[in-house]
Amino acid sequence: MGILGQERPAVPAVYSGVSRLPAVSSERVNSGMAAPLADRMRPDSLDGIVGQQHLIAPGKALRTIVESGRIPNLIFYGPSGVGKTTLAGIIARRTDMRLHKLNGTTASTSDIKAVVEELDTLAGVGGILLYLDEIQYFNKKQQQTLLEHIENGRITLIASTTENPYFYVYSAILSRSTVFEFKAVEPSDVEKAVERGFAFLAEEQGTPVIPEEGVTAHIARSCGGDVRKALNAVELCVLATPPDGEGARRVTLDIAGQLAQRSAMRYDKDGDEHYDIISAYQKSMRGSDPDAALHYLARLLEAGDLPSACRRLMVCACEDVGLAYPQIIPIVKAAVDAALQVGLPEACLPLADAVILVATAPKSNSAHDAIHAAIDDVRAGKSGPVPRCLQNKHYDGEDAAVKGQHYLYPHRFPDRWVEQQYMPDVLQGTTYYVPAENKNEQAFKAYWDTVKKRRKNEK
Repeated sequence: MGILGQERPAVPAVYSGVSRLPAVSSERVNSGMAAPLADRMRPDSLDGIVGQQHLIAPGKALRTIVESGRIPNLIFYGPSGVGKTTLAGIIARRTDMRLHKLNGTTASTSDIKAVVEELDTLAGVGGILLYLDEIQYFNKKQQQTLLEHIENGRITLIASTTENPYFYVYSAILSRSTVFEFKAVEPSDVEKAVERGFAFLAEEQGTPVIPEEGVTAHIARSCGGDVRKALNAVELCVLATPPDGEGARRVTLDIAGQLAQRSAMRYDKDGDEHYDIISAYQKSMRGSDPDAALHYLARLLEAGDLPSACRRLMVCACEDVGLAYPQIIPIVKAAVDAALQVGLPEACLPLADAVILVATAPKSNSAHDAIHAAIDDVRAGKSGPVPRCLQNKHYDGEDAAVKGQHYLYPHRFPDRWVEQQYMPDVLQGTTYYVPAENKNEQAFKAYWDTVKKRRKNEK
């Protein structure tokens, strides 16, 4: 949930808690501390949301829809802490419909039925707005329970998900909804929320908060575009900083570094971010960019995902370097074996060696294209009987027109090659493998072109 707005009064370096926020009682402070800072500061207007200007800037479609008050079924898709829940709450306050909130991790089919049953009561006369957080955890049956009522408009659905809705949301619901993608918040925008977080805590606690130069920027960079995470770090920094002799809490860069040092990692081994990172990892090696490849390797290793780092590296060596430098395959295999043997953190060393080698090696995907073309033909039913000369030796029946296998053993011929049929009849003349333009493959091609030409001339 993106927190706290773009337009705000200037925030001083020292947050004294004097004028910007209403005074709070000790009771409010004590009770408020039970809720995370991000929730206590949640904005109540579109201008209070940090980031997402591609969706909610003046004139953008989503902002226009929200301001109209006529809310269609919406699905908000994006990483956590970027404004999805906040925006849903703002929308709910702009409508006269009955609001229900459910979370996909805890709600059951009976909870959905309870919402549906309310449609026939006075409470549901104006319709029901259902905010369903983490819809990806709802199974198909649970989503189907809502379908009829979404279709007739008696229930308006606002769902949020951190996963690709086109994979996780029931297609019938998806077709009746508009999907808006939320992005990770830029550090410059996150920093505004961090500044306001320090100011809020200063006011809330009645104690000046003085962040050292660079603290707000560090927290903003370290949160990985997650405003909720950034504000959690702000609160931890204040809690970890005792008042000095003057009663002020002076948050140091060292404290911020300790509490926010790993928070930039967005990584869920079952989520989109996992697949995005390993995709970028291989594509960077394929694109011969060793620096980018090392960056994504570092992200995988910092997340503890050694298996993915090793597997994708091995795949890339075979798929993207391949026959341009075939010796790379055992080299990378040895590096992967070493990494798995020593484990983290030392595994980074052999993997870095191998990643740089793969990224800087010449590239060829000729084998990849060839085998997939062959697989496509097999799946299409283009196979046919094995030519008689290539079969294992079988007994020739009395009715056999041609008896004998008639296999020509290449090693008995000059250049250890002889022309004969290898492809099934239906695939005669089919070419799968096309040598790429690299030294190794062109050398082999030249060799066989010479041999076949010479043998043809000898006939």
